[in-house]
Amino acid sequence: MAAGLAIASAGEQYNGKMTWFAVLSCMMAAMGGVIFGYDIGISGGVTSMKPFLEKFFPEVYRKMTEDTKISNYCKFDSQLLTSFTSSLYVAGLVASFFASSVTKSFGRKPSILLGGAAFLAGAALGGAAFNVYMLILGRVLLGVGVGFANQSVPLYVSEMAPPRYRGAINSGIQFNVGIGVLSANLINYGTEKIKEGWGWRISLAMAAVPAAILTLGATFLPETPNSLIQRTDDRERAKVMLQRVRGTEDVQAEFGDLIRASSISKTIEHPFKKIIRRKYRPQLVMAIAIPFFQQVTGINVIAFYAPILFRTIGLGESASLMSAVVTGVVGTASTFVSMFIVDKLGRRALFLFGGAQMFVSQIVVGGIMAAQLGDHGSISKAYAYFVLTVICIYVSGFSWSWGPLGWLVPSEIFPLEIRSAGQSIVVAVSFLFTFIVAQTFLAMLCHFKSGIFFFFGGWVVVMTAFVYYLLPETKNMPIEKMDKVWREHWFWKRFVGEMDENIKNMEPAWNIRN
Repeated sequence: MAAGLAIASAGEQYNGKMTWFAVLSCMMAAMGGVIFGYDIGISGGVTSMKPFLEKFFPEVYRKMTEDTKISNYCKFDSQLLTSFTSSLYVAGLVASFFASSVTKSFGRKPSILLGGAAFLAGAALGGAAFNVYMLILGRVLLGVGVGFANQSVPLYVSEMAPPRYRGAINSGIQFNVGIGVLSANLINYGTEKIKEGWGWRISLAMAAVPAAILTLGATFLPETPNSLIQRTDDRERAKVMLQRVRGTEDVQAEFGDLIRASSISKTIEHPFKKIIRRKYRPQLVMAIAIPFFQQVTGINVIAFYAPILFRTIGLGESASLMSAVVTGVVGTASTFVSMFIVDKLGRRALFLFGGAQMFVSQIVVGGIMAAQLGDHGSISKAYAYFVLTVICIYVSGFSWSWGPLGWLVPSEIFPLEIRSAGQSIVVAVSFLFTFIVAQTFLAMLCHFKSGIFFFFGGWVVVMTAFVYYLLPETKNMPIEKMDKVWREHWFWKRFVGEMDENIKNMEPAWNIRN
């Protein structure tokens, strides 16, 4: 048994296979991605519908329909309108820190359950809203739901998945985000055609469907072996669960590493204080940098405001919503491709190729809008559909790189003792900058005009260079042995150093016991 642990500790694969038990559990948990994606897609669609704007944001509706002097880029500039979108992310930011304590103390499953229930309540309130305050309160509840789900779901999936398939299974979260966005865009396209003007209520209320599935499904989810070992002293129960998840009784190597990680974890009383220590510097940097860079790719320009953007370049209301459907199909299909190649090509290759693809696309779109649109002009339908094509290329680049990898890499790099705290920082940073982008984009579009695409393109260059120099490859590395990649990295090894001597000395004891 000790030999098995020694092999695993050297970085080789554990025993086990892909089981239907693990796959179905991860699929159900990944429904958390659907609720997130649905909200992203639905908010951009309803804010381009005339009846919705007329009821809740009449000033925007007036500028859009009556003011002929206002710039093409400024018709939708309203802080109240952006508050509708961004209020969710403020709530999610706050909720993520409460979710960290729940996830660590009570398990991943209760946190997922709470997320689904809060989102369900928010969907009901949004669909029934009769004033803007009720509308935004519903968004706050949705934000609480997304905060809990985004904190717990990536951890759950990464802990349940076998190391060699972790990339593909975790990428399923982004695939489900794409499914949610696509579903929302299709529903928006259909409800916009309801002549009575109440179609937006259906769009907002339909968020209850994925939320109900997640809430009900979470009640049947098993807890991860990692969480069972971390929270209880019942090692036998955790071992039986690990055997069931891996489909074999020979799990001693992985189980030994889980016990080792748990023993270290239980010595950490204040993980948020510990994570700022020098030895955790690479994980902390990635916890901040990856979600930050994911938001400044400019993807939320497309995700939140695609119909508004397409209205800006001259497409009609229905055509704009259909164009958002097209980008949703492209994004979902590209994420599906990523699931098959991420564990073969690796994380770094997808980051780098995706970055190059996004950069070129943004420069082309910005150039066309600068040359053809102007403040008060319009562009031909041929150019409008060419812009749509290039935006699809951009969405594809994001959807097989920074989209799924923004979930995957942070969820797999933290040692168990700081995992919940680290994931909370990831979610909080993501929500913070999602809020900033969502709240400022329409104003930035008004002031930067076509330069907004060059602005985000510049950030893509920076983030691609960051990955090239500072992110080590993590594919196929067991999650509880991830410290190895930092100790071997040219830059981070000066912070992490060699394995602590006290941990080395404790390993023989674990080997003997197990």
